[in-house]
Amino acid sequence: MADSPKRRLTRRDLLLGAAGALGAAGVAGGAREAAGAGSADSADSVEPSSGAGVSAGQQTVRPEPAPADPSKVQGRLPNVLGERSPFESPQRDPSVTSSRTPLQELHGIITPSDLHFERHHAGVAVIDPERYSLLIHGLVERPLVLSLSELKRFPSTSRVHFLECSGNFRSRAGPETLAQQICGLTSTSEWTGVPLSTVLREVGVRPEATWLLAEGQDGAVMSRSIPLEKAWDDAMLAYGQNGEALRPEQGYPVRLFLPGWEGNSNVKWLRRIELLDGPAMTREETARYTDPLADGRVRQFSFIMEARSIVTTPSYPERIDAGWNEVRGIAWSGRGRITRVDVSVDGGGTWEAADLQEPVFSKAHTRFRYMWNWDGRRAELMSRAVDESGYVQPTRAQLIAARGAGTSYHLNPITGWVVEPDGRVFYKEEPWG
Repeated sequence: MADSPKRRLTRRDLLLGAAGALGAAGVAGGAREAAGAGSADSADSVEPSSGAGVSAGQQTVRPEPAPADPSKVQGRLPNVLGERSPFESPQRDPSVTSSRTPLQELHGIITPSDLHFERHHAGVAVIDPERYSLLIHGLVERPLVLSLSELKRFPSTSRVHFLECSGNFRSRAGPETLAQQICGLTSTSEWTGVPLSTVLREVGVRPEATWLLAEGQDGAVMSRSIPLEKAWDDAMLAYGQNGEALRPEQGYPVRLFLPGWEGNSNVKWLRRIELLDGPAMTREETARYTDPLADGRVRQFSFIMEARSIVTTPSYPERIDAGWNEVRGIAWSGRGRITRVDVSVDGGGTWEAADLQEPVFSKAHTRFRYMWNWDGRRAELMSRAVDESGYVQPTRAQLIAARGAGTSYHLNPITGWVVEPDGRVFYKEEPWG
């Protein structure tokens, strides 16, 4: 009896009722907004964020207050796209040419795609995937032009690796500095694409070829020379990141990905690969991305990002209590796996091995942790990474002695945090040069 007042409620009735309630709430909310526009008590009001590293013009939305008992109210319905809790608001630290990953706010080793650091030289290129093409030519037997769909027909692979800008260090930083502002130009993702070696076999590399030139389609026409050994080893033509297409700032639709090598050589918005019998000596490997040494020589083609680590908690602006605290951080190396991370609580006077958190991948961020029983006196926290090649992360003094103070790239010194007796944590300032 469809018209009976005692008929049984169906799931459809409940859903329609919930939707109606949500709609009514939206109308009521709109009425409140119209009546109280500009009110400081409005739940939808926005206020400038006071978080460190937020650029001018950014705003943070104040979250709705949580219900006292969420089991007593109807939750929201599914969205087209997932979203973070309104109580979580990690942000990159943007500048004109880059934005830094909030290392101190992340968990695990995979960086969310929207928090992956970015660095570009002429803004983010916008490329229509239907019009995209990749040219492979030069010292090859069969020059080839591939569309995006044709590239995706090749067998693909997925690998977890870090990416890092070779200028990833703030050599002069004050005590009120976040971990992301010290070395936030590094992130780890799962990268998906075609091994470059597969495409090179398709075109037939001539014996005299020893290098390749990778050229981007951005406004700077970024170009870098890459030794052919790397191309045959683990280079990728990446079109996927963390299960989705590359983000535009990461080189959509295709980028060159070179695990463990400096970010600038991982050419984004890739449009051309030319096989050569020597390096092309582009602007980015002559006037830029070279290391002037103290003795007047220049270190060129220093591709590999060497072992590095940083304590991410406790770090500024945290405040800790005396007693047991877990020191946590990340370590990484372009030479392979991290095999050990040492932690010092006395400014490098003594060191103890930390625990490495699984999984430990080659050329990827690795989590470490160390239990520390703080006695309430002033302390200096540091970490030191060691990789499978035996390389040990240097101190600032060791780095400057080896290269001089004039270089701006591949700076990976041990860094530290000062814990004051009241529990406040600050970055440890050290002179440079």
